[in-house]
Amino acid sequence: MPHLILAVDTSGKKGSIALARGTTGHQVEMLEVVALTGGAFSAQLVPEIATLLEKHGRSKKDLEAFAVASGPGSFTGLRIGLAAIKALAEALHKPIVAISLLEAVACSGAALGRVLAVLDAGRGDVYAGDYELDSSIPMNACMHSERLLSREQFIGEAQGKAVVTPDAGLADAVRAAALAAGIRVEQIEFPNSGVIARLGWEHLQRGDTVRPEELEANYLRHSDAEILSKPAR
Repeated sequence: MPHLILAVDTSGKKGSIALARGTTGHQVEMLEVVALTGGAFSAQLVPEIATLLEKHGRSKKDLEAFAVASGPGSFTGLRIGLAAIKALAEALHKPIVAISLLEAVACSGAALGRVLAVLDAGRGDVYAGDYELDSSIPMNACMHSERLLSREQFIGEAQGKAVVTPDAGLADAVRAAALAAGIRVEQIEFPNSGVIARLGWEHLQRGDTVRPEELEANYLRHSDAEILSKPAR
């Protein structure tokens, strides 16, 4: 039976929302993906969701599940997206699927087997997700780990694996080390909420959902405020 899914990604400077319909097996019909302008997610998100549903002749009550990018990414952006999805899911009593942005990166590439999905975390660090991708099932990634690594640690971790990233700077850094380390690198487009929706449908079929009170951001790094608030030792 088809499921109408609303997917939200506010993890970066650019965000998006998607309306999709999961059908039999692994098929997902993407009804529309709408871009959100960076810097104003809090003002845009709820009105854009309402407009998207109205455009397709739907209401909030027609939604059967939610998928949301849970991080890593912008602390403020993630909080806005997660709060909106929590409120909608709680009001409608519908399940939520939390999708790691690193899983979305891993599944957006062509590589199979052991894949290292990476995002630039700033300050010389890298968000790295170590995944195993199954060739027999689309959008099926088994996570080994997700960590915050230094650039040096990341290059060491990448040896013998396929690296997938949307960040040009990271792709160039990997290519510079690739010949000596046996690393394959694939640069992709940054995954949007359409990818989140497709992954959400796969997770939903496996029963991998959370209740609104369980939904949390996957920051991988503490915010500056949290770091500064810790007492000195």
